[in-house]
Amino acid sequence: MLKKLVLTLCITSFFLTLSPINPGNVLGAEKPFIFGLLLVGPYNDRGYSQAHYDGGKYVEKMVPGAKMLYIDKVNPADRPGITILQLADDMVEKGAKLIIANSDDMKDGIREAAAMHPNVYFIHCSGDDVLTGKAPKNLGNLFGRMVYGKMMAGFAAAMTTKTGKIGYLGPLINEETRRLAATCYLGAKYAWENVLKKKPEDLKFQVTWIGFWFNIPGVTADPTQVAQNFFNTGHDVIISGIDTAESVTVAKQKRQQGKEVWALPYDYEGACEDADDVCLGVPYFNWGPSYVKLVKASMAGNFKSEWLWLGPDWKDINNHDTSTVGFLAGPALTPSVKQALDTFIKDLGTKKVELLKGPISYQDGSVFLKAGEVATDKQVWYMKQLLKGMAGQSSAK
Repeated sequence: MLKKLVLTLCITSFFLTLSPINPGNVLGAEKPFIFGLLLVGPYNDRGYSQAHYDGGKYVEKMVPGAKMLYIDKVNPADRPGITILQLADDMVEKGAKLIIANSDDMKDGIREAAAMHPNVYFIHCSGDDVLTGKAPKNLGNLFGRMVYGKMMAGFAAAMTTKTGKIGYLGPLINEETRRLAATCYLGAKYAWENVLKKKPEDLKFQVTWIGFWFNIPGVTADPTQVAQNFFNTGHDVIISGIDTAESVTVAKQKRQQGKEVWALPYDYEGACEDADDVCLGVPYFNWGPSYVKLVKASMAGNFKSEWLWLGPDWKDINNHDTSTVGFLAGPALTPSVKQALDTFIKDLGTKKVELLKGPISYQDGSVFLKAGEVATDKQVWYMKQLLKGMAGQSSAK
């Protein structure tokens, strides 16, 4: 009984950190539609979680009566012993009618929560429960087609490198992270071979994984040290696949030491700020437009359990009102590379350039795509290995 009381007090104390909620229905005001966000990292991480948080703020701006609550740092290291179901339960008690979980490792917990609360809608970002048939009717999946943003990052890196050695700072190893690293490599390979007309064997693309989306001392490899190792071994461009900004931070330090190096961060549009001399650009998520549609559908009772993998608005990939995926060109891009990148983006949008078309082999030499075969969504989504030509692990040991 004492243990149960202590656990209850701990959880109650933790939930006091939730963002404040408009009490609603005051002096005749309509009760707000409350939606909740479960964020794997800090809400202000200048990375993946902040992109989601900003998407929630966009909803509050664009949808009258919508109010957000959020819990950040939802991961085993920061919140040991507290489950996704417990967090969802608390949000439901506070009036949430839609709950969005933003990390792949929340899959099982958010499915459990959806089953426990059939009258509340749930969205899992990066998940596939709708595809596999495991999703209850009140659970949907949403993600952005960041494969295109990664192609752009790889293209910019290959057009800029002086050594031909590109480092990819990877998080943990799974299907999502393999497809993002692989499509980044395909963008680099296209620029190297088709635009610069250089020998394929002279492009070196090394993937090093740290073990999670951001640094957890004593658990992951230190991303700062990994970035240092890349630059110390001749890699002059780092492309980040993690949620935090170590790639840019270390690149700035090396530049101050007289090294000609560059970096491309990830996830968040503002990640290039204060890094004018090293930042080549950032592929980023813009969750606001899709969140608005989901909130409006939920408010109207028109929620659908569907798998949404949303791409850029090719008319303007940086349109904040329409494009789920964008790429903000960095200040360190030269005018000629910027022009080549703009052409590449246009060609991706019109399908003049199709990078996910065979022949493409996996790292072990087995066939990913046959000659002339264009990848299906499922083939890309469930990327089994890194690709031939990439260095690094394809699976966790």
